[in-house]
Amino acid sequence: MTITIYGIKSCSTMKKAFTKLDELGVSYDFHDYKKQGIDKESVQRWVDSLGIDKVLNKRGTTWRKLEGDQKQAADASVDKAIDLLVENTSMIKRPIVEGKSVLFCGYDEAEFEAVFNK
Repeated sequence: MTITIYGIKSCSTMKKAFTKLDELGVSYDFHDYKKQGIDKESVQRWVDSLGIDKVLNKRGTTWRKLEGDQKQAADASVDKAIDLLVENTSMIKRPIVEGKSVLFCGYDEAEFEAVFNK
């Protein structure tokens, strides 16, 4: 199974995910938001499947630096939140792992092993 892992190369959580996928012998393509950006359709697909609370990282510095009205708009409207994620890719939780029959967000070693150690 080939998957795509989305994130930012320098992120420590991403490094853990890369290491775990390599250990499990999983082939993957890497999509770096910082260099390649992300399209609204992908973010919409993730939010539709996982929920905005799972995809939007409100604990990071990018969220904390937003103006109050931007935060309120994102909290009030999923569409506004998705627009903010496309503009500010650092607010997307990392990693997003997507394949033909798999989609999950965040790094959980046990989840990686359960999904890919077959």
